Amino acid sequence: MSRTNRPPMSIAQLKKFMDKKEAGDKIAVVVGTVTDDVRMYEVPKMTVCALRFSETARARITKAGGECLTFDQLALRAPTGENTLLLRGAKSHRETAKHFGAPGAHTDGRTRRRGAPRSPVRWWSLTGSGAALPLWGLGRLCGLGRL
Repeated sequence: MSRTNRPPMSIAQLKKFMDKKEAGDKIAVVVGTVTDDVRMYEVPKMTVCALRFSETARARITKAGGECLTFDQLALRAPTGENTLLLRGAKSHRETAKHFGAPGAHTDGRTRRRGAPRSPVRWWSLTGSGAALPLWGLGRLCGLGRL
């Protein structure tokens, strides 16, 4: 699975979703990396299943009395997915997302070039002296189109 489809999620975001009353004592399932958030002083007790955990996030969750599960452990504990809450980090918070957008949008577009696609410059040695000349205009003059 590509990195775009595995956005990270901080333990502060996890806490926000797990504090909702419909979350209850469910297992939070994150298809991505769970990262630490130093702005959060106390981590509540929660059970989290994720593809990866940062070292500090894993340490803080287990220190609070919670559990960090892998997907193999989740499959044994809840084979049908009951009492789980599927979560995902924001896909639009990547560095590259600010460079996307339609023409005229307020984005910092990073494109190679604008306009019609160009073929690479073809050089041809016209003289025996080794002097190379571009043939861009020569083909048009001879009626051959672009060489």
